[in-house]
Amino acid sequence: MTDPTLTDTLDPDDWNAMRQLAHQMLDDAVDRLKGIGDGPVWQPMPQAMRQQFDAPPPAGPEPLEDVYADVVGKLYPHAMGNVHPRFWIWYMGSGCLTGALADFLAAIDGSNLGAGNTGATLVDEQVTDWLRQMMGFPDGASGTLVNGGSMANIVGLTAARNSMAGIDLHRVGLTGMEAPLRFYASDQVHSCHMKAMNLLGLGSEALTCVPTDAAFRMDINALRAAIEADRNYGTRPACIIATAGTTNTGAIDDLSAIADLCREQGLWMHVDGCIGALFAIAPQSRHLVTGLARADSLALDLHKGLHAPFDVGCALLRDRKIHRATFAESAEYLQVATRGLAAAEFLHDYSPETTRGFRALKVWMMLRHHGTDTFGRILDRTVAQASYLTGLIDARPDLELMAPTATTIVCFRHNPGGMTEAELRAHNTEIMLDLQESGLAVIGDTTIRNRHCLRVAICNHRTRQDDLDLLVDAVLRIGAQVRERQAVSAQRTRKQAAPHKKSGAIAPL
Repeated sequence: MTDPTLTDTLDPDDWNAMRQLAHQMLDDAVDRLKGIGDGPVWQPMPQAMRQQFDAPPPAGPEPLEDVYADVVGKLYPHAMGNVHPRFWIWYMGSGCLTGALADFLAAIDGSNLGAGNTGATLVDEQVTDWLRQMMGFPDGASGTLVNGGSMANIVGLTAARNSMAGIDLHRVGLTGMEAPLRFYASDQVHSCHMKAMNLLGLGSEALTCVPTDAAFRMDINALRAAIEADRNYGTRPACIIATAGTTNTGAIDDLSAIADLCREQGLWMHVDGCIGALFAIAPQSRHLVTGLARADSLALDLHKGLHAPFDVGCALLRDRKIHRATFAESAEYLQVATRGLAAAEFLHDYSPETTRGFRALKVWMMLRHHGTDTFGRILDRTVAQASYLTGLIDARPDLELMAPTATTIVCFRHNPGGMTEAELRAHNTEIMLDLQESGLAVIGDTTIRNRHCLRVAICNHRTRQDDLDLLVDAVLRIGAQVRERQAVSAQRTRKQAAPHKKSGAIAPL
């Protein structure tokens, strides 16, 4: 009997059969994307099916055909739906077939992009340099690919902390600082920055949330006042976090004014550009991010504006030396050589990750396949679509715009009149959930300045104007239905609460 420990392998026993199944997977994937708009955006998984995911880990093998059948039959019908043209709940992009194929090729290549004198390293370096040029950063600036926007922000803010601390944090740590650092951002800043303060050991009090103006942009006068107050108090102002595209409304801070203030005050300028920085390549929208290239660090989310499959983000830093000094560590088993596989700069010297996958390949292939001009035109179209949706809302008396539409996010609510804020919250929440569960469209909600609203985040290269017409019609229709249900329910409640009238008839003995 053959010892299985000597024959076990992860390669297929039958390469031809594997080839046929792989071709089927590809054909099915193409068919699925080709008709993605014909089915529901999202639908919940039945409870009986959900329970199947409680099974223990399989000890033995099962045919790959059966595993794939579960992918098609159980996972695909209950996916998030962000590849669908009417997915607008979160600003996350809708994927790209070229990028998906690249992810497969990257997995086959199998390279670890932490280090190595390989073609994959050259692709990674070229991609980060392309992004540097696209964002207008100077020659000599550096970049690193990470898993998404939150980590890209953390990379930039870590460099800001170390650069502005006034001491060698690598050697003495935060306890050696004479005064605590202060970071500043608008009250619309993404929650990842609070997480960053925690991870950087600074604490939530290190982040001052500055009030915003009527357009939800950081108030520069209030920002200046906060910096001066902190200096007088004895803390050390370190970094201003400007937002190029807030999550709530898509507002873009005055980047040029913030850059001027940073230079005047000697502060680090970090830009959270996960939503809006890529407008820099959009011909009609690039003016929205004027001043972006003056940042010391910039966070990009490439699965948003570039629609790269999850996951990939990028942190760009103006000063390569500061970038490397922030993350580089020496180890006897990680030494750059003059020849051989280790004869290349280690990419992990610019990132918290020593090990990471070949994320660059999808961006490299997508940019080469489609070109930056195409992505720029798509970004312009999403801005135009948000403006079109805003016009539809303004034209309906029972729809109420809740914030200025700055870029590609539209905040509104159904307001038929005669309802309190609490009632409007419940009413619009029900519209949102009914709409999601219908499979027709998926939108989200948020609360801005204590008022609840529906939120449509347009970051979808498959969305067309007809989809937005359909959305507005559906909100009006469902809103009327919800209002009718609420009226019937209220009437029933009143009847149940009303006292029963006594009858004048004499009960039989």
